[in-house]
Formats: sequence, C-alpha cells, structure tokens
Amino acid sequence: MPTRRAVADRIVPAPGAGMPAPAAGGTPRAIRARRAGQGAGIGLGLLSAMCFGTSGTFGAALEGAGWSPAGAVLARVCVAALALTVPALIALRGRWALLWRSSRQVIVYGLVGVAACQVGYFNAIARMDVGISILLEYLGIVLVVGWLWARHGQRPRLLTVLGGVAALGGLALMLNLSGAGGVSTTGVLFALAAAVSMAVYFFQSAQTAAADGGDALPPVALTWGGMITGAAAIALVGATGLMPLRFTTDSVTLLNSRVNWLLPVLGLGVVAAAIAYVTGIGAARRLGAKLGSFVAMAEVLFAAGFAWVLLHQVPTGTQFLGGLLILAGVVAVRLDEP
Repeated sequence: MPTRRAVADRIVPAPGAGMPAPAAGGTPRAIRARRAGQGAGIGLGLLSAMCFGTSGTFGAALEGAGWSPAGAVLARVCVAALALTVPALIALRGRWALLWRSSRQVIVYGLVGVAACQVGYFNAIARMDVGISILLEYLGIVLVVGWLWARHGQRPRLLTVLGGVAALGGLALMLNLSGAGGVSTTGVLFALAAAVSMAVYFFQSAQTAAADGGDALPPVALTWGGMITGAAAIALVGATGLMPLRFTTDSVTLLNSRVNWLLPVLGLGVVAAAIAYVTGIGAARRLGAKLGSFVAMAEVLFAAGFAWVLLHQVPTGTQFLGGLLILAGVVAVRLDEP
C-alpha cells in the first residue's frame, strides 16, 4: 500500500514506496481532469454562496417577528437536519462504520463550523453594525492562508496576497463600513470567534479522506451529522440560559407581505442551510480550503442582489465597485492555483 502525505488540505499518495513520482504538472489528461474538477467546484461554490446569501432575508423576517437570533439559528439547523435525513441515509447505504470513523470530523464540523460560526456571528451583529461583523468574520479567509503557510509551508504567492487584499477591500466597500454604529469589544470577540470557526469549516469541508486514510464521508452525510451535532449544542446552551431561545408563530413580513412563519423557517433550513452546506462541502473538496474560501465570498454579492430584487435595496456605486474587487480577488487566487 502506498504511503501518504498531507499536501495543504488534501491527502495525496506520496512518491516512493514502489510508485514512480509523477511528472511535474501531471499528464495532459490529468491536467484536463483537474481543471474540469475545479470548474465544477467553482460552480458548486457559487451555488452554495447564493443559497447562503438568502439567510439574511429569511433571518431578518423571523427576528422582526420576535424570534431571538439563537432561536432562528436552532430552527435553521433542525430543519436542515430533518431535510437531509433521507438523502444522508441513502448516501451512507448502511455504512455506519464509515460514519463512526468520521465521528471526530462530524463533531468538529457541527460544533465549530455550524454552531459556533452562526452563534458567533449573530451575537456580533447584536452588538455592532452588520458590515463590521461580516468583515471581521471573513478574516477567516486570511486565517486559512496563514495556516497553510505556517503548518504546511505554503507561502502565499504575490497573486494570492493581491487577491486577498482586493477581496477584503471589496468587502469593505460592499458593506459600507462607514455606518454610525460603534465597535463593541465583546462584539469584536464574537466576530473573531466566527472567523476562526469559518476557517475550521473550510478545512473540515475540504478533507477528501477520513483520518485513517479511508473513504471520506459523503458531503450530504457530513452535513447531516454536523447539523444534528450543532442543533444539540445550541439547544443545550440555550437550555442553560446563556443564550435566549425565543420563538413565535406570528406571521412575518417578507417581500412586503405578511406570510406564515413556516416560509422563512423552511427557507433558512432547506435553502440557506441544507443545500448551502452540502454544495459548499462539494466545492471545498474540489477546490481546497484556500480557493474554496475565496469563492465563498460571492455570498456577499448574492446577498446584495437578493436585497436589491426582493427588498428593493438598490446597491450604490461604491457597492458595485466592491463587488468587482471581490470578483478580481477570486480570479487572482484562482490564477495562482497550481
């Protein structure tokens, strides 16, 4: 059996152990296959970002009706877990040993990538402007690049550095950080916790093999297990009184109309969680943590687009410029990929 070595956030066979080292760049067929895989990964990443971008509209509708942030998050992950149960069981096909071998990844993914990230962000926006909170959360992308440099010796090249600066600058313009709200120390800490959680989410999503070198857990099964774990953690913390859990069955205002509360709850759980997380894992496994995290920044563009079309919040010229900078940053990082 060939030995293995970690390369960035992927696991690939190591040269030696009776296997010839591949030529630099690989064969033309391998190069075409890799490019096709990255193209599919970018498509999945954009779909994931689009689905995540709907969460603001659905979440705001629930909070406007009296739901607490933690209550909305708990409803989101519970609905996602229910929606993914049958697809996850089909994907597992009775391979419960695979789920058991991946239990550590599932637990980390659920506690950090699902529960901690969402709870950290919602607590941050309760204390600061949304724009400042999101920008701090997206520092998780910088953490991804920094970790790859410190842990795996992948020193970022010029295009990656320029792409990161352009993308973060675009976020600042898109989110209009000149708002009147102040900066809360507690809010900053919550946002930075969300940033760390986001970085962990990308690394966990990008794992293409189990810890023991076996097959990786299917994306839908990983998402399902993560949602169950995250829901249990949020419910437990809420039961202790550390986070208020408020729910209401009153109708909510969505798209300038009064609708049943189930509509935004299902939107949050199915679209903004189940579909978003599954496609996000599929994208990260094809792109790796670094490129996958940059593609995910398109969520800001989609969120602004949904607000424009559905809530009539027309983006300003500055926000359009920010969107172009984000796009330029993603392209730069894509070009910097080997």
